[in-house]
Formats: sequence, structure tokens, C-alpha cells
Amino acid sequence: MSKTNNFEENMQGLETIVQELEKGDLNLEDSIKKFEEGIELSKKCNEILEDAEKKITILIKKEDKIEEENM
Repeated sequence: MSKTNNFEENMQGLETIVQELEKGDLNLEDSIKKFEEGIELSKKCNEILEDAEKKITILIKKEDKIEEENM
């Protein structure tokens, strides 16, 4: 599975893995591989969300500073 910086694509990949695991058609080895892929996608999604949160925090701080300077 290709890793991407696109949150939506990563979430879609994660949802696909969950559906495959829920079906129960995979053998143990394949299930473990899919689970590992899911963990990696989950980590990537978390990183993307953390980066977005940092950017938003910076923007809010900049906006607060601009408002203070205008007063």
C-alpha cells in the first residue's frame, strides 16, 4: 500500500483494511500484515492531524498578535 500525505486517502485505505479484517476471510499471516499496514496508516493520519493542529495554533497566535497591535 502506498503511503501518502493526503489524510483522506490514508483514511480510505484504513477503512478498506478494517473491512477486509472484519470479513474474516484472511488467514492469520495476511491478517497480521493488514493490521500492520493499518497501524502505519493510523500513525500517518495522526501525524497529519498533529501538523494541521500546529499550523492552526500558529495562525491563531499570529491573528491574536495582529489584533493586539491594532488596538
